[in-house]
Amino acid sequence: MSNDPLIDTLTRDLRPVARPRFGAQSLILLLLAVVELAGFLALGTIRPDIGAALGRAAFWWKMAGLAVLALIGVVVALRSFSPESSPRKGLRRWALALGGILFAGTVLGVAGQGLEGLAARLMWRMGIECLTVMTILSVPPVVALGYMMRQGAPTDHPASAAAVGVAAAAWGAFIFAFHCPSDDPFYIVVWYALGCAAITLLARAILPQISRW
Repeated sequence: MSNDPLIDTLTRDLRPVARPRFGAQSLILLLLAVVELAGFLALGTIRPDIGAALGRAAFWWKMAGLAVLALIGVVVALRSFSPESSPRKGLRRWALALGGILFAGTVLGVAGQGLEGLAARLMWRMGIECLTVMTILSVPPVVALGYMMRQGAPTDHPASAAAVGVAAAAWGAFIFAFHCPSDDPFYIVVWYALGCAAITLLARAILPQISRW
């Protein structure tokens, strides 16, 4: 018995997936980042000691590290929306970058404040506020990248969703860092890591369920 009728039935409503336009998608995401950052700062959220912070190595470590993680994550996510590309190698590179940034932060933290009073340095109330706001700021990039993922044709949905998660989490953390009054590497590593993990797990759980394939 021929399987042609069954194949025709299963494929009748399928439509070809347009090749992702990396340049156009990157421009859209850049505009979204600028708008979100400008809107966040327009609320008067920029830290009041920004002038003094510019002279601290830890501040630049925080900002540069988050920017690098966000950029790598976005590139990996966008490339993963094409069926011939797997994000797993890119995610490993992202993890290596994260390891290097954490190592640099550890060196800065030990050199600047040592290992004394770690619990007090966490500042729990402020940390929970950081966690909440970072999560909210990560929502727009999750939605934008999730929509692009749905319009694309990723073949490794879990890894592609994880790439969206780490990109959006680092993005939201970078924007929030303009407000965050702490440059303590220990504080940054703990609370920002928790925020990034929450967003990544959320994207990993939801996005594969709503993507096209």
